[in-house]
Amino acid sequence: MSENAEAGGKGARQCPICGKPAADRFTPFCSARCRQIDLHRWLGEVYVVPGDEGPANEDVDETGADGEDGKGDGKGGDKG
Repeated sequence: MSENAEAGGKGARQCPICGKPAADRFTPFCSARCRQIDLHRWLGEVYVVPGDEGPANEDVDETGADGEDGKGDGKGGDKG
């Protein structure tokens, strides 16, 4: 019975990249290589967290350039 319990426990996790058993040192991956592959996929935007996109970049840029953000006139001068 303890053998079956362990099979469903933490030791039975598989590497999400290659499917090999996960190593404690690299959890949830089996090796540094698979960990690096996963990081590369996140940084290369292969993986994306779904959600609201928020305001468009052009809206943010216009607010800063117009001075409507209350931080000045956008010309870099100090009004002291």
